[in-house]
Amino acid sequence: MTDTSTQSYDVIVVGSGASGGWACKRLAEAGLKVALLEAGRPQSNSNFSEHKPLFELKYRDLAPEIVRKTRPIQSGFDICTEYNYEWFCNDLEEPYTTPSDKPFHWLGRVRMTGGRTNVWGRVSLRFSDFDFKAASHDGYGENWPLSYRDLDPYYDLVENYVGVCGQAEGLSELPDGKFQPPMPLTCQETLLRNRAKQKLGWIVTPARSANLTRPLKGRAACHYCGPCERGCQSRSYFNSAFTTVADAVKSGNCTLISNAMVHKVLMDRDTRRARGVLYVDRVTRQTREIYARVVVLCAQAQESVRILLNSATPQDPNGLGNSSGVLGHYLTAHIRSGGGSGEMPALGAKPTLAGPHRPVGFYVPRFRNTKGGPKSKNFLRGYGYEGDTQVDFSWDAPGFGEAFKKSLREPQVQIDVTGFGEVLSRWDNYVEIDKNRVDRFGIPVLRIQMSNGSNEDAMIKDMGQSAGELLEAAGAKNIRTYADPPKGRWAVHEGGIARMGADPKKSVLTQFQQTHDVKNLFVMDASGFPSNPCQNPTLTIMALCVRSCDYLMDEMKKTNL
Repeated sequence: MTDTSTQSYDVIVVGSGASGGWACKRLAEAGLKVALLEAGRPQSNSNFSEHKPLFELKYRDLAPEIVRKTRPIQSGFDICTEYNYEWFCNDLEEPYTTPSDKPFHWLGRVRMTGGRTNVWGRVSLRFSDFDFKAASHDGYGENWPLSYRDLDPYYDLVENYVGVCGQAEGLSELPDGKFQPPMPLTCQETLLRNRAKQKLGWIVTPARSANLTRPLKGRAACHYCGPCERGCQSRSYFNSAFTTVADAVKSGNCTLISNAMVHKVLMDRDTRRARGVLYVDRVTRQTREIYARVVVLCAQAQESVRILLNSATPQDPNGLGNSSGVLGHYLTAHIRSGGGSGEMPALGAKPTLAGPHRPVGFYVPRFRNTKGGPKSKNFLRGYGYEGDTQVDFSWDAPGFGEAFKKSLREPQVQIDVTGFGEVLSRWDNYVEIDKNRVDRFGIPVLRIQMSNGSNEDAMIKDMGQSAGELLEAAGAKNIRTYADPPKGRWAVHEGGIARMGADPKKSVLTQFQQTHDVKNLFVMDASGFPSNPCQNPTLTIMALCVRSCDYLMDEMKKTNL
C-alpha cells in the first residue's frame, strides 16, 4: 500500500460509488490531484461471475445459511447470494443499532470499488421541477434550493456518458433524457401499455436503465446474460469501478487508496477549515491521516453523516457542519411494500432455460398528485411502479410421462408490479452515534431510528389497490395484490440527513453541496436531498455531483477554497 501519511492532495474524495466516481473523474481530468479513499477492496473482472453456472459454486447457491452466517442483514437483499456476498460488508464486523420497536434493514452496504453501483438496479430517472418545488405545491417540507433548469445540462452530460436506454414520453412529471434505444417491451407488456393508456390514462414505458443497447466508448452493448448484480465483463451496465473511477486513475491525477475506513474529518481549529481525514486501514488496522485543500464525502448517505457526527470537536460538539442542528434528521428512504401480480396470455412466447434474459422491465410513472392530474385525499406526493414479465415452465404440472412433459412445457406468463413511493421528510426519522457500540475497527456506529408515518401507510394501501386496477385493465387473470408494510423498515434509496438549503439555520449544505459551516467540506451523495421523490435517485446524485464539482473548481480558481 502506498504511504500517504506525508502526501497532500488538492482534493480528498471519500467513497467510489455513483457520486465518488464522478467527483474523481471530473476533478482529476481537470488536472487536480485527487486521493480517492474507498472502504472496500479493488474490483476487477476476476470477481465477476455473470456467466458462472450454479454447478460451479461450492454450495450451488442452495445454502443461504452460509451467507446469513456473516451477512444476516445483507442477505435480506435478494441480490446478495453465494455468487457475490463477499462484496457486501460483514454485518457482524460493521454493525449498527436501532430501537427494539423500530427495526431498520440497512441493505446494500458494499465494500468494493464502485460501491452500490456494483449491484444497483440501474433504473435511471430524472427528477422534475415539480419534485424540486414540491413544497410550493402541497405545503409540506422544504423546496430544493435549485430548479430543474439548473440540473438539466448535467443530466444530459451524465446520461451521454453513462448510457441510459429509454423511450421519450413527453411527461412533465418524468422528464425525458438523452436515451439510447430502449430494450423492447414484451408482447404482454405492450398489451399492458396500450390498455393502461386507454382505460386508465397511465403510461407504461420501457424501463430507463443504465444498460447499453449500443456500444459506447469501448463498452459493448448488453448481450442479455441477465444477472447484472454479479458483474459485467463487457462493461455493458454502468459501474463506477470500470468507468468513472477507471477514467480518473487513467488521468494520472487520481490515487486510489483501498481498504480505507474513513471515520473523521480533520479540522484546523484556527481557520475553521478541513485539512484532511483520519482513516483505519482495514488490513493492518493502522490509523492513518491524509491531507488536502478540500474534502468531499461521497460515502453514501448514512456513512457520510456518520463521518460528520464522529468528527465532533469542542467547537462542533454535535457533529461537523451541524450549527443548524438538523444533521442526521429527516432520513428518507423509499417505501416499496405495495404491488401485485397476475397471469397473462402467452401470445406465442415459449419458456426456455437458455435465455436471453432481459435485465430491465417496464416503468409506470407517478400518476397520483401530479401537476395536472388527480389528487389523493389520503396522502401527499406519489409513487411509480417497476415491473416485468416472466415466461416460465409449468413446474406444478400434474401427471407423468408424455402427458407431464407436455404440460410442463405449457408457458406460464406472470406479470409483476412493485410500487416505489416517496417518504415525507420528518424530523423524528434520524440517525445518531451510538456511544455504547463500536465496529471491528473501533469506530462508533450509527443508531438508526426510522418508521413509516400515516402518509406512507395510506400510500402503501393505494399502491396495492392501484396495482389491481392496472393488472385488471391489462386483462390479467388470478390477480394477487399486497399492501403490507414490513415489520422491519428497509430500502436502499436513503437520503436527506444532511439536507441542502438556502438558510444555514435550517440546512447543512448549500445548493452546491458545500457545508455552510466549513467552506472546503462538501457532501455529494443523497445526504443533501431536501425531499426524496419516488423516482430512483442515482441519476440525480450523479448530476448534482458533477454540478457541485464544477462549482468547487471555480471556487478554487478564485482562491476561495
